[in-house]
Amino acid sequence: MKMLVDRTAIGTALPFVLEDLKNHIRVDGAGDDAAITNIGHTAAAEIEQFAQIALLTQTIRVTIFKPGQEFGLILPIGPVADEDVPTVTIDGQAFTDFNFLGGNRPFIQWLDSFYRLTPTKLMIEYQAGFGQAASDIPRDLAQALMDQAALHYDGRSPMDAKSLTTSPHMARVAARYRGVQV
Repeated sequence: MKMLVDRTAIGTALPFVLEDLKNHIRVDGAGDDAAITNIGHTAAAEIEQFAQIALLTQTIRVTIFKPGQEFGLILPIGPVADEDVPTVTIDGQAFTDFNFLGGNRPFIQWLDSFYRLTPTKLMIEYQAGFGQAASDIPRDLAQALMDQAALHYDGRSPMDAKSLTTSPHMARVAARYRGVQV
């Protein structure tokens, strides 16, 4: 089974408050705003990748080629509200014979009609994320983002192979949101 995952941002909001991030990394003035914004985006992307989450609401499109006949599927990116039921297509046709459970590790449980099919391509599209604004992101993740950004800001010069590349705080917090996979 081959799976492709594509993320599309819904809004243009930053996943952090620039002034808070500047205060955290101890920068005054507006001279470095563009660079600090890029560093903040990089830290956010690292958290999202590590924890398999969306900080701000995004559209997630999952394409699976030659899906198996498993009982269900843990969606790769969370969190998803219970009422935000995904759209599923099998070989280009809408499919609704499934149960959905949202949360940090959203899950689709296939019902009987799925097992009578032999799909070659399964597409699932859904909304994931904590909300539309930086204030919707849980405080521990917001702090982890700032700590990771500070690490990048302080380490802007070339680092050797043994230099710290992940904030211990970011790794610890993001691990709590990451789903256990078998």
